[in-house]
Order: sequence, then C-alpha cells, then structure tokens
Amino acid sequence: MIKPIGSDTLLPLFVYDPEEHHALMKEAESLPSVTITSPAAGNAVMLGGGYFTPLKGFMNVADAMGAAEKMILTDGSFFPVPVMNLVDDDAIASIGDAKRIALRDPNVEGNPVLAVMDVENIEKVSEDQMGVMRDKVYRTDDPEHPGVAAFMSQGRNAISGPIQVLNFSYFQTDFPDTFRTAVEIRNEIQEHGWNTVVAFQTRNPMHRAHEELCHMAMKDVNADGVVIHMLLGKLKPGDIPAPVRDAAIRKMAELYFPPNTVMITGYGFDMLYAGPREAVLHAYFRQNMGATHFIVGRDHAGVGDYYGDFDAQTIFDEEVP
Repeated sequence: MIKPIGSDTLLPLFVYDPEEHHALMKEAESLPSVTITSPAAGNAVMLGGGYFTPLKGFMNVADAMGAAEKMILTDGSFFPVPVMNLVDDDAIASIGDAKRIALRDPNVEGNPVLAVMDVENIEKVSEDQMGVMRDKVYRTDDPEHPGVAAFMSQGRNAISGPIQVLNFSYFQTDFPDTFRTAVEIRNEIQEHGWNTVVAFQTRNPMHRAHEELCHMAMKDVNADGVVIHMLLGKLKPGDIPAPVRDAAIRKMAELYFPPNTVMITGYGFDMLYAGPREAVLHAYFRQNMGATHFIVGRDHAGVGDYYGDFDAQTIFDEEVP
C-alpha cells in the first residue's frame, strides 16, 4: 500500500487506548478550556483521523505562513494550507498562561471536549498576515467568497501546539455508515485486497459525468477499486445536504458499479471553497488514506467564477513543490 506523506506509517492523533482516553477526558474537566471555531474543529477531526499525517497539531504563525506562501513549513516539509487554531481575545484571556488546555466543540450541543492541547505558543496574527494567507490560499480578497468569509471571521490569536483528539465531533454519530478515518479506509482497502486505488472527491450528488469519470480513471490506471469520499462538514447555503447526497450516491453505486469495486465514505471537514489550493489538500489526504490516484475535476473545489476551469489541475505542475 502507498505510504502516507512524510511518514512510513499513518499518524492519527485520536487517542485509541481506552485507559489513556478515559484519563484524558477526566483531566480535561479540570483544564482551562476554549470553544474553538468550526474550521479549527474540522482540522482537529482530520488530525485525529490521520488525514493530516505527519502534523502533530495546530501550526504556529511561521508554519502557517509557509504553508500559505510556498506550501513548505519551517522544517522543510510539505503541507498545502494553514492548519490553525484561531481564537479571539476573550478566549486568550480565559486560558491565561495555561500550558495545557481543553478544546471544546462548537458544533455539538453542550460544547463537549474535542481534544486536549499542549500550548507551545500564543501569537498575535496581524491583518497583513491574515491577508497574505487569504490571498494565497483563496486567490481573492472578496469578503463574499464563502471560504474567505469563514477564514477572516476568526480571531487574530493563533494557539499552536500538539493535540490529542478525543472524539470525531458530530460526524461519527450523524453519519455512522459513511464517516471514516484515514485509518479505517486504509484498513478497508487492505481487506478488499486492493493495490491500485482511485479516489473521488465530492460535496454534491454524483451525476452521469462523475460516474463516467470514475469508470474511466479506473480503466486508465487498471485500478482495483474507487473510493468515493464525500465531505460531511459545513457547506455554503444552497449546497445539497449530506444525507441526501449520501443516499443518492449509494443508489448510483448499487446500480452502476460492479461488486467489490467501490467504497462510499466521508470525512469531517468544512469546505474551504479554495479551488486549486484545496485540490492539492484533497490529493494530500487521499494519499494518506491509501489512494494511489486522485481525480481532479473541472473547477475542482471551486465556487462562483473565482477560479478557471482547469486551475486546480495546472497548480500541480506550476506551484506544488
């Protein structure tokens, strides 16, 4: 099976050991806590599931700027977008000088603890730095762009450091048949006995051309199977809700794919709508989940008319280090 990026083995940050998990949940009750943003919660879920291997937690400002500007972190490793825990001044005041804090989930009633974090640094992020990250990742400063709006609405304090993830937010409970970690997908690929695997990203129901793309890609690379991997997190208004999309895709696979050639799965993350840069992120974590090939479609991860039809394809040749 293809290796994860930057590591011989997958590095999920979820705490699987029951005793350690119980101890951390108990410890978290006494720790200073902060309710994080939805984008940060999605990052934590992805880190927990191993999708962002080999990251250990949230980036500091230098690494976030490196990811945005060159897709290269300060240690020379590759990552295509900033992975940050941005909070407001009130949150910083509430945790004081604590070196260990609990991160609470903004998307689940009661804001349960999502992860425990070792605080390595708390840095002020300047408006200029926020602007550079916005412009590089989203290629626009338009506040109407849904990804820009979500990014710029966050606080200007970056809390960085390693995390230990304790649950997968609402994704595991709301989508028990679809949500899978990178660990689980790798295991299922091995159980199928697949070696060459195509991944397909979607935030919408699949139409006829999408189905044909999957068949063509499988034929072109002589793939054993395709993983249809749908986003389950927050979308912009007007997008098809995840349960409807899930049901439509399952019916399509039942009717048009031979047995043991397709896996239907999903991941917990808010859509960035970052077009080309998000396509690189999608390819990144599909390798980590075990795919050897990834379909990049027309205006992949795009919205409106912010990106050209094939920008998400040319970025791999023109910008990816």
